[in-house]
Amino acid sequence: MSFQQFKLELQENVKKILKEQTHLFVTNVSKDEIWDTYLSSFPEESRQEHNCNSCRQFLKPYANLVVIQPDFSMKSIWDFESTTPIFKEVGAALNKLVTSKPINNVFVTKFLKLGTDFNFEQVEGGENIKWEHFHVVLPSVFLTRSSDSEEAIMGQLRASKEVFKRSLDEITLDAVNTVLELISQNSLYRGIESKGVCDAFLLLKKEYDKIPADKKENYAWKTSILNSGAITRIRNSSIGTLLTDISEGKELDHAVRSFESIMAPANYKRPTAIVTASMVKDAQKQLEELGMTESLGRRYATPEDIKVNNVLFIDRSIKPVKGVFDSLVDDALVNPKKLTKVEEVSLEDFITKIVPTATSIEFLLENKHGGNLVSLIAPKSPEAPSLFKWPNNFSWSYTGNVADSIKENVKAAGGKVDGVLRFSIQWNESGNNNIDFDAHCLEPNGNEIYYGRKQSARSKGELDVDIISPNGEIAVENITWSSKTNMLEGKYKFFVNNYSGNRSREGFTAEIEYEGEVFSYEYPKALNGRQDVTVCELTFSKDLGITITKSLPAGEGTITSRKLWGIDTNKFQKVTMLTSSPNFWDDSAIGNKHFFFILDKCTNSEESRGFYNEFLREDLLKQKRVFEALGDKLKVEHSPVQLSGVGFSITTKAQIICKVTGSFARTIKINI
Repeated sequence: MSFQQFKLELQENVKKILKEQTHLFVTNVSKDEIWDTYLSSFPEESRQEHNCNSCRQFLKPYANLVVIQPDFSMKSIWDFESTTPIFKEVGAALNKLVTSKPINNVFVTKFLKLGTDFNFEQVEGGENIKWEHFHVVLPSVFLTRSSDSEEAIMGQLRASKEVFKRSLDEITLDAVNTVLELISQNSLYRGIESKGVCDAFLLLKKEYDKIPADKKENYAWKTSILNSGAITRIRNSSIGTLLTDISEGKELDHAVRSFESIMAPANYKRPTAIVTASMVKDAQKQLEELGMTESLGRRYATPEDIKVNNVLFIDRSIKPVKGVFDSLVDDALVNPKKLTKVEEVSLEDFITKIVPTATSIEFLLENKHGGNLVSLIAPKSPEAPSLFKWPNNFSWSYTGNVADSIKENVKAAGGKVDGVLRFSIQWNESGNNNIDFDAHCLEPNGNEIYYGRKQSARSKGELDVDIISPNGEIAVENITWSSKTNMLEGKYKFFVNNYSGNRSREGFTAEIEYEGEVFSYEYPKALNGRQDVTVCELTFSKDLGITITKSLPAGEGTITSRKLWGIDTNKFQKVTMLTSSPNFWDDSAIGNKHFFFILDKCTNSEESRGFYNEFLREDLLKQKRVFEALGDKLKVEHSPVQLSGVGFSITTKAQIICKVTGSFARTIKINI
């Protein structure tokens, strides 16, 4: 009678805990462990009489059934106190075992009756003995009517829970709120289609974040089966990819561009920059708290702005009146390849040994220096606090409004510029939409990364920018490797192919960057047909880094002149001032160092940016998207008085030619 009482108590408890439940779950307990625990809970002398095959067939598959309660704690079917002393210990042992393990599945069944209720055994004399066994009848809500197998259904529910749990763990509230704000301001292509699922996920995410850590798994199990697949599997959707990218800290523009590349048609073009109202509000509040609102006003720097201790050279001579023959000499074009008796020096020797005694410096402005044009930028309010990582409030802007030309154009196109190795190319066939240059890399194992195979499965090298039709604008392509760990050791060959087959009017420029060191190359010639041009060959070692074994030679070609910022190329231009970049003024040494040759009559004709995110103080980068937009919007007003010329980063290899006058005149080639 004691077993029958225990059985009835179990059945009553199951009815009680299932009253407001729609799903049962199973914990990760082995069948043998369940049976061993059951038998060992009895006194040794009575174990054999409870060694029942029918009870075993109930206990092994069903003893680990649990429900998840409203507070997301777990309750097993054995969570009751039996009135029969011997089975009180049995129930407690089973309850402890079952609830000590985590849930590993939803319980799915096509039968409501679990176990055999009773059977009869005929003994000698013809008497029938009735044997009671564990038996539970479930409410009809627990019956699955799917034609799929129970195992298949359980597998689908388990997979859905795992995706849902990852979504809850990896997608941040900030990311969901940002996407919902983009949708509300119509800044996300077809974003309205995802508003419902984002709204629903936001509520669940807020709830999940408040759940204690030891109950989060149970929350994910229960909530995943109570919500639609679109919500639970949000991470595997296109909007989920956007949410994940934002949560991982990727640039908002880059993340949105990746999303829209999936959702948008080929001819779709993003109309506006991605800046949300909350971002603007937070940035404005931060600037006000720091007293930096006036710091946003920017203008071109003038000679009076620069302290004498930050000037390496200044030309104080008064220009004499020139005669007609002097003008004819100035008009003569210079071919740098044909200069003779040129002394070569390092940039360091030029700065420390030659500049201090120079009375006049002239810079040979070549066509290739078009991307090196630069202007110094000053604050409108001299007393405004500095926006930048360095103490002073001065910045600089290269032509095309980039901090470092190709690299910034690649970044603007959505390419990665922070990997260990980068190969970028850039060209600009103004007015000709049909010139398509392709970047290629041949890896040590013979694998070729190019538009037809954009990613190397082995090395993780990736072509992430592939411009097909430049539409007359500056075009870039970019191949990058994010980590040395996956890179193959050996020879890498980088080359450019004229895929379009059309004859280009101009060539291209290229960069190889390895761990912050940039090597720049120029191919100024036209490309004919499907021509390949090798830019660089190098060997890579994980211990030694890269060694360049072959690189693009400088082409000869016809020397022609063009106007750049009001002055002529392939002529010597007077240097009025030589200075380092502001991040190295007043004994600062922050970031990459640049040297600026300020040229006479060089006037920036563009609308220059007053600042770049790369320059900003760390505490301002919390709102970097807003500052990116502000930098683009708050352009520097044109002024005839400015400090403009050519600039060079010491991380970039280059050669420049100067005529220097001191105690004697000489022509010098400076290696940077």
